[in-house]
Amino acid sequence: MKPSILVQIPQDNLKSYPIYIEKEPICNLAAKLDEQTAGRRRLVVISKKVYKLYKADFNFDKNELFILNDGENQKNIQNYLKIVEKAVSLGLSRKDAIIAIGGGVVGDLAGFVAATYMRGIELIQVPTTLLSFVDSSVGGKTGLDLPKAKNYVGAFYQPSMVFINLNFILTLDKRQILSGYGEVLKYAFIEASCKSDKSHLLIEFLSIAADRILDNNMNLLERLIKICLELKISVVTKDETEGGLRKVLNFGHTFGHALETITDFKKYTHGEAVVCGMVLAFDYALKMKMINQTYYNLAMDLIEKYGFKKVYDYKYDKAKLLHIMKYDKKANQGKITMILPNKKASVVECEIEDECKLMEQI
Repeated sequence: MKPSILVQIPQDNLKSYPIYIEKEPICNLAAKLDEQTAGRRRLVVISKKVYKLYKADFNFDKNELFILNDGENQKNIQNYLKIVEKAVSLGLSRKDAIIAIGGGVVGDLAGFVAATYMRGIELIQVPTTLLSFVDSSVGGKTGLDLPKAKNYVGAFYQPSMVFINLNFILTLDKRQILSGYGEVLKYAFIEASCKSDKSHLLIEFLSIAADRILDNNMNLLERLIKICLELKISVVTKDETEGGLRKVLNFGHTFGHALETITDFKKYTHGEAVVCGMVLAFDYALKMKMINQTYYNLAMDLIEKYGFKKVYDYKYDKAKLLHIMKYDKKANQGKITMILPNKKASVVECEIEDECKLMEQI
């Protein structure tokens, strides 16, 4: 099989892994997973919703399955321990594999198990949502949530391969597809900061092709997914463990994570929360004269075009939101650190000096 994209991580002894982007029937994907793990034991961690929809196509042995309930609240220490215990019961060794089939929750949690079980076991990522296609399945971030802190426990651990099958999009509900566009928009607003060799003009592409993209034109979706992945890979290959450049990928996430946390991960999808975080960042950047009104209007128009409505009043305790942001894992000694827009398609890391001005925008 020829990969659609090859990821090469120079910091990890030139570790490389392929990403396959395909439109073949799901049963063909199942055959490829069988081929990749032939002669070895494997543990398949799969989303409950995905299992119900595709169990006939995959036809897995039930003994090798761990079916994970859906929702961000499933990304917890209890499920981590259950998956580890399942791996032990199957007798998995370092030569065996864990396959993650689902959205970001499954990929993050199964990935963290793979990173820590026997200090590392092969991980194969099979993302099934638009958001996990363009973001969470690639780059090596794995982890779980604490009750009041998202992604506080985790590891950087790259998969051995990623299979992206566009047919999964056909069974996603509208809200899940919308959530994926939240991360897609993020890449449009940070493109110039990704230090990619290619100029994709993603803001213009998303604007011009919006109607056809939102109508699930598979050719355009495939192109869009490749662009987002190329931008992410450009960042990750230069900074695998978020020492500097990779922080640009957190655009919208500081406030987004706070919203998810304050609502116990029940009100917002991840993509929705990220969009709220980006809007706050644009509002604050405009107030601080980091960007001009023309770019601000362009960004808000694009966000609305992809189905997101600007929220001005979150009706949550603003002081509590700021407190959560201060203890975000990206904060610096109790100081809120945010990625803010500074010009078209460009962002910069900033430490918030005047929290009152930030609070005014919430």
